[in-house]
Amino acid sequence: MRPLHTLPLLLVLTACEPRKSEPAAQAPAPPVEAIAPPLADLKTSVVRINATQQSWNPGQPWEKNPPNQRRALAAIVGPQRVLTTSELVADATYLEFESPDGTHFAQAKVIAVDYEANLALLGPADEKEGKPLFEKTDPLGITAPPKIGQALEILQIEENGQTLLTPGSLQSIDVTSNFLPGHGFLTYLVKASMQSAASSYSLPVVHEGKLAGVLISYNSKDQICDVASTDIISRFLQESADDDYQGFPSLGISIARTEDASFRQWLRLADDQGGIYIQTVRKGGAAETAGVRKGDVLLAIDGQAIDRRGYYQHPHYGSLFWGHLIRGQKSTGESVTLSLLREGQPLEIKPVLTREEENARLVPGYNFGKAPNFLIKGGLVFQELSRPLMEAYGENWQSRAPLNFLDAMENPEKYEGKMNRVVFLSGSIPTPATVGYESLRNLIVRRVNGQEIKDMKTLIAAFKGNMTERHSIEFAEEDFTVYLDDAVSTAVDAQLLQRGITRLSRAE
Repeated sequence: MRPLHTLPLLLVLTACEPRKSEPAAQAPAPPVEAIAPPLADLKTSVVRINATQQSWNPGQPWEKNPPNQRRALAAIVGPQRVLTTSELVADATYLEFESPDGTHFAQAKVIAVDYEANLALLGPADEKEGKPLFEKTDPLGITAPPKIGQALEILQIEENGQTLLTPGSLQSIDVTSNFLPGHGFLTYLVKASMQSAASSYSLPVVHEGKLAGVLISYNSKDQICDVASTDIISRFLQESADDDYQGFPSLGISIARTEDASFRQWLRLADDQGGIYIQTVRKGGAAETAGVRKGDVLLAIDGQAIDRRGYYQHPHYGSLFWGHLIRGQKSTGESVTLSLLREGQPLEIKPVLTREEENARLVPGYNFGKAPNFLIKGGLVFQELSRPLMEAYGENWQSRAPLNFLDAMENPEKYEGKMNRVVFLSGSIPTPATVGYESLRNLIVRRVNGQEIKDMKTLIAAFKGNMTERHSIEFAEEDFTVYLDDAVSTAVDAQLLQRGITRLSRAE
C-alpha cells in the first residue's frame, strides 16, 4: 500500500494530497488481538501476488531505473481471476501468483487495469500452469454496500499461514483520489489498528465472508485505512467481464463552488438553488461535444440536485460529491441528463459519456507501461512533457517546475490546436556539437528547420528531412533560435551509440 499523495516509483509528494499515510506492512502500530476468521476456508479465497516493477528514468529516457519488488495479498473474485490495485501492477515487468502456503506458483498477467480507479484484474499467464494453484480455491462474492458504522475486517495471512482478521469500523464515505491526483472515486475510510504481518502492499477487506473492498493505504498515526468501495469494485468487475474493458467514463469538466453571495448573484442563482460553476470544458470531451459551455451552472444530474459545494444526496450513503453520479454509476457510452443554468435561463443537455484517454491529453498525467518518447540529436536531448516528468522536480514540484511547463499543464487550451504534445529541450550531453548550449534546458520547441513541431514524430521528421548543412531550432520562449551543424551532430550521434546509449530516439 502506498500513500495517497504519492505516484508510483518517482516517490514525489504532491501539494494537494489530503493526508499522509504509509504502507500497512511497515506501520509501527500497537498490537491488537485479531479476531478469528469466521470461515475456516478463508485462505482458499486469496492468493499472494509478487510483482517486479521497473520504471523509466525521467532524466535519461533511453534507460530504466533499477527494479523493485512488491508483494500483496489479493482476493480471488472468479475462476482464475484475482483483484488487486493498479498501483501494484504499474510498470510491472513480471507478475506471479503464490498460494498462501507458498507451495504453488504461477506467472500472472493483467486482464484489465484502470489506473484512475486503482484497480486491476489478473489471471494466470497460462491456464494450465495456473490450474494447480486455483483448483481448490473458492472465489469471494461481493458484499452489499456497507453503511457508516458497520464493522469490516481486514484480512492478513502471516508467513506461517496464520490467518488474521483485524476488525475495523467504517467511519466515513467520500469521493477521493487514492492513487492518481484529480481522479476521485468512492472510498471508504475505515478505523482499524493494523498489525504488521507478512509484508503486504494491499489487502482484501471482508464482511461476513464476502469481499467488501480493497485496502489501498493505511495511516498508522490516525489508524485510518483507505478502502476501494464495493460500488467501484463491482462496476470494474462488471465492465471487465468480457475481456474488453472500456474504463470509467468522464464528463470532461472542472467546477467551482457557488457559495459566495456575490458570485451567485452574478450567476443569477436564486437563494433556494444549489449548483456548481463550470469553469473549464475539456476539448473533445463528452460535455463539449454535447454543447456544454464554460460559465454554465450545473444544477442537477439525472434529476439529482447538486448543492453549492458540489454534493448530492445518495439514497444509501448520504451526502456524496457529484462525480460519483458519473464515474460510479454510469458506463462509457451511456447518456446522462444535465440540468443547467446558462445566463439565467434553464436548459437540459444530454451528453453521451466517453472515456477520457490519457494519451489524448496535451500533458498526460501518467504513462505506465509505456516507454517515453525522446530524441537525442548531436547531444541535445528532447522529450515530451508529462506530469511524471514534472514531479521529478521534487516534493514541491508545483512551485519548483518551470513556469512554462506548469502553464501548459494548467492551461492546455492555449496550446491545443498548435501541438499534440509539448516537445521541449530537456538538456544536453557535452559533445562537440553542443558547445555553448550546455546551459540550455526546459525550452519548448516551436519549429525545427522551419517546420512546426506538434509531437516527437514531427520533430524527428524535421531533422531527418533537412537537406542543408545546419539545423535551426526555434523555441517558444522569446523567439529564441539555436543552430546545430549537421555533419558534426551526425558524427556525434554515431559516437553516442558506441558509448553505450542503446538508441537515439523513440516516437510511439
